[in-house]
Amino acid sequence: MKLLKLNKAVYSFFVLAILFTSCKEKNKINGDTLAVLSTEIKKEAPKKELSQEFKDYWYNGTAEITSYHLEQARYGEMRKGSAVLIYVTEPFLPDAQVKADNSSKSNIPVLKLNTTKNYITGIYPYSIMTSSFYPVHDNQHALKVSFSAQEWCGHVYAQLNNKDDFEIMSHSYFESEGDKDYQIEKAILENEVWNKIRVKPENLPIGEIKMIPSLEFTRTTHKELKAYKAITSLSEVDGMNTYEISYPGLERTLKINFESKFPYLIESWTDTFFDGYGQNKKVLTSKGTRINRITTPYWQQKSNKDLYLRDSLGL
Repeated sequence: MKLLKLNKAVYSFFVLAILFTSCKEKNKINGDTLAVLSTEIKKEAPKKELSQEFKDYWYNGTAEITSYHLEQARYGEMRKGSAVLIYVTEPFLPDAQVKADNSSKSNIPVLKLNTTKNYITGIYPYSIMTSSFYPVHDNQHALKVSFSAQEWCGHVYAQLNNKDDFEIMSHSYFESEGDKDYQIEKAILENEVWNKIRVKPENLPIGEIKMIPSLEFTRTTHKELKAYKAITSLSEVDGMNTYEISYPGLERTLKINFESKFPYLIESWTDTFFDGYGQNKKVLTSKGTRINRITTPYWQQKSNKDLYLRDSLGL
């Protein structure tokens, strides 16, 4: 009888142990599953719906090209030149982070902005280009930003890729900058603001925030590429919006002026900062003022007979 009671006690112990272990394992699985789901939800921000107006304008088989008179501060003096903003939609491969050659459900539709600036410093010319790829659904940071500058001293290149962090690759002919690969924490990108204005300006970040200055500014002024404190505001006067970004630590203020109604055309900008070195260092204001704007499939217009289109842009 005693042996039977002992066996029952041992059996009960093992049953309780199994149940307890099972409950722990079940909780563990549920916790892990919840963590995975939370990560997936965090990664997949909701896509903002595209209006028919947006689709009609940006998916009509053309690009929007706008030319600007450029007054650019460089080496403590103002330089005259030209700038062009080229906006166009295209499919983007999220993993390779390049333009997709083929249609696929995994492609991310982006509004690409290619910005070019050309000006002369004394005897030699500067040629600058920046590309930013921003999701049209306005649900995450720019997927990629690249920058290059060519002048007679040499050329520099920088690229930011949106991965777990922002992955940075940069190359320069300067010994102090050289070839670098590193990561920085994510923050609002000044470069993506120019795309965001055209997609959904009401979602522009307002107030005191952290923002990463443009690749052009950080490379040409040799500033560290990182997030800086920025104070931003959006105002409207007579149908024209002004988005202002002020960096107290950099003593710099950028103002972008654009129409308050769709398609939010960018009319001009000013960029005020300390420029130059030594005795030539002073506060100067770079400016871009619109010349003309056309919409056209420029990638098909590479014949000599298409040169008149440059005349229409005042280039």
